[in-house]
Amino acid sequence: MEPDTIADLLLARTGDDRPGLLTRERDWTWDEVVHESAARASLARSLRTERPLHIGVLLDNTPEYLFWLGGAAFAGASVVGINPTRRGAYLEEEVRHTDCQLIVTDRAGLTLLDGLDLGVPPERYLLVDEPAYAEALAAHVAAEPVRDPEVTAATRMLLLFTSGTTGASKAAICSQGRLAALGRTNAAKYGVGAADVCYCPMPLFHGNALMALWAPALAAGATVALTPKFSASGFLPDVRHFGATFFTYVGKAIAYVLALPERADDGDNRLTHAFGTEASPEDQAAFLRRFGCRLIEGYGSSEGSGMLKRVPDGPPTALGVPARDGVRIVDADTRETCPPALLDEHGRVRNPEEAIGELVDTEGAARFEGYYKNDAANAERVHHGWYWTGDLGYVDEAGYFYFAGRGGDWIRVDGENTSALLTERVLRRHRDIVAAAVFGVPDPRSGDRMMAAVEIPEGRKFEDLRLPQFLSDQKDLGTKGTPRYVRVSHALPTTGSGKLRKKEMQAEGWRVDDPVFHRPGRGRSAYVLMTDEDKAALRAEFLASGRGRFLP
Repeated sequence: MEPDTIADLLLARTGDDRPGLLTRERDWTWDEVVHESAARASLARSLRTERPLHIGVLLDNTPEYLFWLGGAAFAGASVVGINPTRRGAYLEEEVRHTDCQLIVTDRAGLTLLDGLDLGVPPERYLLVDEPAYAEALAAHVAAEPVRDPEVTAATRMLLLFTSGTTGASKAAICSQGRLAALGRTNAAKYGVGAADVCYCPMPLFHGNALMALWAPALAAGATVALTPKFSASGFLPDVRHFGATFFTYVGKAIAYVLALPERADDGDNRLTHAFGTEASPEDQAAFLRRFGCRLIEGYGSSEGSGMLKRVPDGPPTALGVPARDGVRIVDADTRETCPPALLDEHGRVRNPEEAIGELVDTEGAARFEGYYKNDAANAERVHHGWYWTGDLGYVDEAGYFYFAGRGGDWIRVDGENTSALLTERVLRRHRDIVAAAVFGVPDPRSGDRMMAAVEIPEGRKFEDLRLPQFLSDQKDLGTKGTPRYVRVSHALPTTGSGKLRKKEMQAEGWRVDDPVFHRPGRGRSAYVLMTDEDKAALRAEFLASGRGRFLP
């Protein structure tokens, strides 16, 4: 019988003397990882005053983070990953919402939390880089690895805050059973075996690192290699140092690595494959060519996964095909299945009004474990007996599913629905654009205009991009897909997991300190810098047309 909890997966590693955890400073065997986890479990039990115990963890990717994950699994506690990119009232609200009774952090994290009322008394903060922590842990180092009798597959293991790219974060619930099942299925899906060294540059408070790397490595008995934070310049040196064969990513991380100057010895590494999201087909091809590593793109979220499966030799931009019968694209109003998308020679959808709908799982309501203390958000995900992802998609005539964005990723330009994702993909083809986000901003008369935010390397200027000519050369970009405004930055705002803060940039529009260029004319005319006078004139145009309420 397969282990059905994370605690059981850990217990199965008892006595395993193969490498389980690597850092630049030292190594641990899997057996040592299990016993380190048991010590934290024993400490947690001694501090538990009520059930369930919620443990807030605010750390970089350190061994302590993984030991507390294991300790929580043994003790039947829940780990709340605290996002260090949050600040002030927002951070306070998130932590208080999850009812943490214990905070595990370090001196740097304590500085971040200083002055916030988290509802946790000071004596229940464990600072892992203070002598008092080592002293407290010393009393538990001989604890045997045991699972609390109350632990079952249904025991809550994680409260994972969604990345917040599309609005306020919500704490998604993940049980030990779901995480253990993801470990087994994702190890098989991504080809993670006992001989793999799994390099973890993505933050451990995010589902990408936990569901796609740590849990599969635990299930397969692979080695986990930790780096405190992602660094583009440190990526290849780390990969070589650890002998990494597998890693996980989000698209912007790949773009940063590819933005580094190419070297003749880039391929001198042991990487074979990686899993992630948002890497463009062009970036996938470039990464394979430079580093000899295949990027496996997939669809999933902290709330639900396993709806789609990859098919060998499928279209490069497709997500795959349904993994079960209930997965479909439907009209959100009628709940009718959408007809297949008709694609032109460039892969653009010719019938978006009919073909694009919401991705749902008519059998997935029971699999959704919910958001913690958020009935309204739960009702958005589960209604009419179905699980609704909130993501838009379409199906081609061969049955392949494609991601079409979220509600705001289709922009009404001059009466036509235009894909923001297509424009993003086109912009990311430019060798000097590291990252791009595209969104709609209000038109002063009616509908929307398309705005892009692009990140370019230090030392580059907007004029160096020659953007009008570049866009004109892209045969798959229609005239409606050319941005009217372009915000230019050397560091666009991101979430803690490295995703662009698209909603934030959309709300700011052109009213930012970064330079914004616009096309005063129609079509693909030249871009000019938007001055304060231009912004004032645009505001006056909104007010004159009675659309002042739509101003960003």
